[in-house]
Amino acid sequence: MIRVMIVDDHEMVRMGLAAYLEALPDITIVGEAANGLEAVRLAQEVKPDVILMDLVMDEMDGIEATKEICRTMENPKIIVLTSFIDDDKLYPVIEAGALSYLLKTSKANEIADAVRAAMKGEPVLEAKVTGKMLSKMRRAEEAKPHESLTAREIEVLRLIAEGKTNQEIADTLFITVKTVKTHITHILSKLQVDDRTQAAIYAHRNKLVT
Repeated sequence: MIRVMIVDDHEMVRMGLAAYLEALPDITIVGEAANGLEAVRLAQEVKPDVILMDLVMDEMDGIEATKEICRTMENPKIIVLTSFIDDDKLYPVIEAGALSYLLKTSKANEIADAVRAAMKGEPVLEAKVTGKMLSKMRRAEEAKPHESLTAREIEVLRLIAEGKTNQEIADTLFITVKTVKTHITHILSKLQVDDRTQAAIYAHRNKLVT
């Protein structure tokens, strides 16, 4: 029997989910919480196998609750069940430790199947969620290393490419040599090159120097 806890700030949503899932032969509801704070406390008491977690709630939202539950419980299986698919909710809750992400437009049997999959450690993602995550991965793969440089680091890189010494860079930008060295360390790390010569070559190849 899969022990499930439901977390949602709408009583009717909790009642509907509980009624459907309780009618299934392999699932039982062991607790309900109306906000993240209650969820964190209740999870410690009832030790559910799977948690259905809403995101937007008072007291403590689903992201923080997920983070706290993942910190205090061993291998919790959390399924996000929400109406939202915004980047500021999707990525933080996945990073916090949520296993699956479903929308409330999902069919009841799809939610039940996700609960069963969670017990096996298998994630289930809404199609729109999968699409967004794949798009983000593609953007990350296409991004060039220098796009992560700050405006100041770009300035320093351009001066390196012009053959300036650390002292000359410091004088040009009105900063200390120590600060220049710190910027160079960050630049080499972000560009994944070994020395300032390779950094200069990178700058010319990517037309960062006029």
